Amino acid sequence: MTNTNVEPVTAADVRLMQGLAQRVTATRQDLVNAEATFGELAWNWGKGQADDDTGGRPGRQWFSGGDLVAWGWARLPHRLRRNDGSVKDVTEACLTYQVHPDHAGLIDEVIDWYDDTAAGIERTVMPSAADEFALKRWAAHGYGTDSAALGDTGSWTQLNERDLTDLEQPVLPRGFGFRTADEVGPEAAVQAHLDAWAPSAYTVKSYEGVRRSPGYRGDLHILVEAPDGTMASSTVMWLDEANRTAEFEPVGTHPAHRRQGLARAMLLHGMHRARTAGATQATVACLGAPGHPRARGLYYGLGFRELSRDAPLVKGASAG
Repeated sequence: MTNTNVEPVTAADVRLMQGLAQRVTATRQDLVNAEATFGELAWNWGKGQADDDTGGRPGRQWFSGGDLVAWGWARLPHRLRRNDGSVKDVTEACLTYQVHPDHAGLIDEVIDWYDDTAAGIERTVMPSAADEFALKRWAAHGYGTDSAALGDTGSWTQLNERDLTDLEQPVLPRGFGFRTADEVGPEAAVQAHLDAWAPSAYTVKSYEGVRRSPGYRGDLHILVEAPDGTMASSTVMWLDEANRTAEFEPVGTHPAHRRQGLARAMLLHGMHRARTAGATQATVACLGAPGHPRARGLYYGLGFRELSRDAPLVKGASAG
């Protein structure tokens, strides 16, 4: 049985998709596709609620015995308006998807649906590099390696993990302190994100969507307050209680406060809070290309190690 969503994906849909992510994580965590993790789904859906230029993101779901076993969620060409007044035109389509390994053959239906949905547009997708079966099926449908994405400064991610034993105690510079989003309020939480990621399309409305996202907890949205009262660093943790895993997404620091150990202390503080909340594992994603070493070095220095990575693929607009 299949169900096609022509309206924007709802919070109920996200909960179903997160449920599939949890089931795949429990058996083959390395097969959870890029942006299909428990936390990434919530973060991307939440902040996308404020984006009026995407026209919605078409999706399709596949069920077996009442359980969601596969889904696809396509982002089509759109325009982003950012906080500095600039605009970014996204001209290609991008697919986020997940297929339960017990129903691996559904990948062909996912691909056919994506090709129909984004016909005449350059199509990109980032399956897990560990999913050998899916990679063969994508190739059979005309998708090839995205050489640009795999370049020295290309855009693909790797997922990193560590267990939550033997945690160091966090140490902040004098005058800095830990806060939560519940304590500082929406405007400060949004400004912390904008300061770290400018230029950005993130707004208070975006954050309202994030707060409505399944799994969001204001007490697990951690910030570092500078001596002048501004927020110097921030991260959101997404607690997957079924797998006892806490995912950091996103993680960012104001440029003026970098290289002071704030992000390291914040992540350690977050891991202590996650462990108290019942987590036994932490995960965090970063850009994997050689030209993006900074975040990877931070996470490796905290004991994280690569768990999985993207295999970026592309199919030209003129292909069938």
